[in-house]
Amino acid sequence: MRNATADSAARETVWNAPGMPALLLLTATGFSGFAVLLPTAPLWAVDGGADAAGAGSVNAVLMLCTVLAQTLVPTAIRHLGWRTTLVCGMVLLGTPALLHLLTAHLGAVLALAAVRGLGFGVLTVCGATAVAELVEPARRGKAVGAYGLAIAGPQFILVSTAPWAAENLGFEVVFAVGALPLLGVLPALRLARRLHEHPAGTEDPPRRDTSEGGRTAYLPLIPPMLLLLGATTAGGALITFAPQMSSDPTATLAGLLLLTGTAAVARWRFGALADRYGTRPFLWPLVIVTAVGLTLTAWAVTTPEATGVVPLLAGTALVGVSYGGLQNLTLVDAFAAVDRRSSGVASAVWNIGFDAGTGLGALLVGYLATGASFSLALMATAVLSLVTLPLAFVRRREAGPHHPAD
Repeated sequence: MRNATADSAARETVWNAPGMPALLLLTATGFSGFAVLLPTAPLWAVDGGADAAGAGSVNAVLMLCTVLAQTLVPTAIRHLGWRTTLVCGMVLLGTPALLHLLTAHLGAVLALAAVRGLGFGVLTVCGATAVAELVEPARRGKAVGAYGLAIAGPQFILVSTAPWAAENLGFEVVFAVGALPLLGVLPALRLARRLHEHPAGTEDPPRRDTSEGGRTAYLPLIPPMLLLLGATTAGGALITFAPQMSSDPTATLAGLLLLTGTAAVARWRFGALADRYGTRPFLWPLVIVTAVGLTLTAWAVTTPEATGVVPLLAGTALVGVSYGGLQNLTLVDAFAAVDRRSSGVASAVWNIGFDAGTGLGALLVGYLATGASFSLALMATAVLSLVTLPLAFVRRREAGPHHPAD
């Protein structure tokens, strides 16, 4: 019996650790529904007669309600439990996709975006918190990498192809895919059963440094959140404005695929590196990579009528590496900054930094490009990312003992 138990433990990885398959399936279905509507819900509003400003407000409302929900999720888990919180989140995220078929009126699309934002906020915080609950700190980097791949994979496929599908296959197909979070209810129930014995915020005795410091106990969360914000500002800017920056549609599509593809791989692979070496050796190089990638992209779009294809592709690929890598490393640092019973708070703060950065990138580049140019706007974003560089050298406690990757 003992040998069978030892063999089972030896075969266990972060991919098949108890609860992880359910979490990864839940994440993949949820983010598929989110990703496919991110570029197409605004198009649906335009189809219903909205102007560019109205279409742009769709995702603004989505992210605003996402951040609002993220601030409330740790409390919801404590008072409602994992099961109710997760199921409500998936229903709120998936149901509006089908309701879009009833009308394309801007008011209705905005209302559905608000509901989707609430569901997405629940999914993001619950998913990241569950990683910390399911896997011990020594393997947390790999677990965050697997979780990140379940997020980035659907985004890589769907963000760039959804507009084409809406135009060539019809919005009905897109909205059907957008309802995939409803299929995530079943893995949500399985995940909740696994987490039920150790609900977030109650299972472990609090550490002295986080229980007696009040709000100051969470100050260590600020550096990883701001580092993340610098990276997601860059990523959000390119995802939002790449089609408008470039005069070459083929290069634009290739650039977006490189951005999301390298981000997916980096978010996955940096997990093993973080477990082996810690996060600190990789933070400052990735901040510099962000700035270099943005600079190359700014150079590529200096002349709007003649996009430089090679610097555009190189720039988006570099930003993708830092965009994905910093997502992994800063989440590992956020969990290491607090005790396990506060993992829900760490997850919420991290996700707020992610979504705030995405929105800031769109607003900053849009404002500067209107008054000057996309090239100048991207250079300003590069400077913003470099401002966060000193935070990469802040001494922080690592998540756990490091050992060679499995």
